[in-house]
Amino acid sequence: MYKKRLTGAWKHMDFMFLDLVAVQVAFLLAYFLRHGIENPYTIPVYRDMALFFGVACLSVAVLRNSFSGVLRRGYYKEFMAVLVDALSIVLVSSFYLVLIKEAELFSRVVLFSTGGIYLVVSYGLRLLRKRMLKKRKNTDAVSLVVVTVADAAADLIHTIRQDSFGRHRIVGLVLLDRSGDTQCIEDVPVVADAQSLPEFLCKEWVDEVLLHLPEGCSIPQELMDELKKTGVVIHRSLVQAQDSEGRKQMVNKIGGYTVLTTTMNYATAKEAFSKRLMDIIGGFLGCLLTLVLCIFLAPVIFISSPGPIFFKQERVGLNGKHFKMYKFRSMYPDAEARKKDLMQYNRCKDGMTFKMDFDPRIIGNKVLPNGKRKTGIGEFIRRTSLDEFPQFFNVLKGDMSLVGTRPPTVAEVDKYLTHHRARLAVKPGITGMWQISGRSNITDFEEIVKLDTEYINNWSMGLDLRILLKTFVVVFKKDGSM
Repeated sequence: MYKKRLTGAWKHMDFMFLDLVAVQVAFLLAYFLRHGIENPYTIPVYRDMALFFGVACLSVAVLRNSFSGVLRRGYYKEFMAVLVDALSIVLVSSFYLVLIKEAELFSRVVLFSTGGIYLVVSYGLRLLRKRMLKKRKNTDAVSLVVVTVADAAADLIHTIRQDSFGRHRIVGLVLLDRSGDTQCIEDVPVVADAQSLPEFLCKEWVDEVLLHLPEGCSIPQELMDELKKTGVVIHRSLVQAQDSEGRKQMVNKIGGYTVLTTTMNYATAKEAFSKRLMDIIGGFLGCLLTLVLCIFLAPVIFISSPGPIFFKQERVGLNGKHFKMYKFRSMYPDAEARKKDLMQYNRCKDGMTFKMDFDPRIIGNKVLPNGKRKTGIGEFIRRTSLDEFPQFFNVLKGDMSLVGTRPPTVAEVDKYLTHHRARLAVKPGITGMWQISGRSNITDFEEIVKLDTEYINNWSMGLDLRILLKTFVVVFKKDGSM
């Protein structure tokens, strides 16, 4: 999904935080100018208004989408944007004072001075933050692959670096008019040609692709068809823009170039903010529950199978980014080494995932001399999904979400076909469509891909909430693990 999608709105949370600081500084200075140096937070009506100023500032920013395109705005447009925000905050605050019938207790000089001082402070902080971003290379920048021709590559790279405020990091070039004879342009490596680009996107961490060709050059339709299957966000210069059936499209800018962006789905800033806020709250509460569970599970796990309490494994997340996923260890320490000897018992015949009816690698699982199967603590914590709780730490960090697609292993991604890569278009989740749709019964990987793609295409906050509710039902009424 694109920048206003599930994770993108948080790129500008730094500006929102600065605005909240600005409105509180403005309130304090306005009060000091009117009443002298004393603490306004000891006076109930002023304390309440200080809190409301923060709520009004946040509400105006979200409802107006104030920070959309903030990095592209010049001095005048930024000033006008802050002016509208300031007037909106004063207007909303005035209405609030009238509504609670305390307007006569709050100084109108303080109210209007707060708006005026906020205009100056917020404008200055925004300009300072943009200047810092322009000078500092952003290590969390969006990774971008550029598809162009050799003669246009150098200018294109220079323009993107100059005008993107470090928001985009060019990780590779694809030259449609050359193959093999050019290794690097402007320190950017040539990573693929038209034929190998889809495979490259499946194997590497790439957030977005920019297609920019001079007039007279055309993008091969076969390449476009393959790129759409990957689920990666695609930007095309408007001179090459075409209809894209089944995909969301919007006009945007990349480093000064006007482009048509094609993506599987996207979220507004309000939706992205709501999803991340839900993840933070859920992740924090989940981490607290994990600590409580650790008190009881850690000794049992260690006694049953000496070794680490937590199992960590490298997984592949949003757009191919690798991260360490955590679980309570439910298998013996040598489980990964023994996996290759058990592949013949894999219920998933395509080999894309691994599932067994009775896995001897699970702590306590063994076949008795009389043929009966015995289970232990490992099977219990997997059946009750207690092993998943440490993933709330991944949610809090931002590697995962409460709801998303199942996080694949590196080995699984290495086997991906082009259309499988679409699963990486959103953050992986602790739960998702696959888990609530018969998680222990689905063995066809294509069916899993279909469910994950359905989730991405139809995403909404309402869908996330329904999946969370159904997850509780699945966990308490069905055996198996997520």
